[in-house]
Amino acid sequence: MSVYLSLIADFFLGDPKGFPHPVVWLGRLITFYEKVFYGEKHQFWRGALFTVAVLLSVAVFLSALLFLASLWRPLYVIVSVYFMYTALAWRSLKKETSYVTEALKRDDLPAARKFVSYVVGRDTEELTKEEIIKADIETVAENTVDGVLAPLFYMAIGYFLGFPVIFVWLYKAINTLDSMVGYRDERYLRFGCFAAKIDDAVNFIPARLGALAMLAAGVLPGLNFRNGWKIFCRDRFAHLSPNSAQSESVVAGLLGLQLGGSHIYHGLRIEKPTIGDALKEPDLDDYRKSLWVLDGSVILFILIFTVFYLWKQFAGGGML
Repeated sequence: MSVYLSLIADFFLGDPKGFPHPVVWLGRLITFYEKVFYGEKHQFWRGALFTVAVLLSVAVFLSALLFLASLWRPLYVIVSVYFMYTALAWRSLKKETSYVTEALKRDDLPAARKFVSYVVGRDTEELTKEEIIKADIETVAENTVDGVLAPLFYMAIGYFLGFPVIFVWLYKAINTLDSMVGYRDERYLRFGCFAAKIDDAVNFIPARLGALAMLAAGVLPGLNFRNGWKIFCRDRFAHLSPNSAQSESVVAGLLGLQLGGSHIYHGLRIEKPTIGDALKEPDLDDYRKSLWVLDGSVILFILIFTVFYLWKQFAGGGML
């Protein structure tokens, strides 16, 4: 039941206001350990120890917190639901990307560039309107998995094993580590390599299951399911990451857009392959359709989880 409560809380509340988000605490922990472990020599192994230290700290902290909370059942439920719902980014993903499109509707290109810089890692100062829209859609496509479906996947696995909070926050810790140190620049190329590889590993299954769930949403009117399947089969590995193009290829195909390509990161041009075919120019309606894919895939996941949840309930009650 806690999984459902966390989904409901995220749907209606989004990120907590006036109270530090756990990711903020996690970011501070990562920054602290980076100062401890970073050095010029043996950077790969320093990065590996750094990653292990972060994950162990998260696991120990949450285990201790949940143990103390379990002394009073209502508190345990509140703590569990809070940490599970704040691990999800369903509402916040829609909200943060909507700021970009709202600015574009006002023809305020400088504001749109500023808002899109909050959700992508690339340099945005010179982006055109079409490039901003594509960046916004790419954010929805990638974070449908990273921010919603993958946390739900690990939350569900953890639920059936009895540790949903710890499982989902170990995943979030790995994902946050990758976003903070998983760059291919001079500072992090070696030091962040271990964290980046772990992130690739834990996202391997969720990225593929998530892409299939997103593809299933392509049966909705206005989406091109056949082209979505075609581009998914053709371009799902067209990315430096083994996982990112899984979901991006689905969205590119369903919308008939060409995503990906080379971009500038911190002043350095990173060469990337394109994903999909440019059957049309991107417009704001394509962003709206990308949200259909997000919502449809989440609903499908909830239905699948419910099947396993009911099976577990009935099996536990001796009905199966």
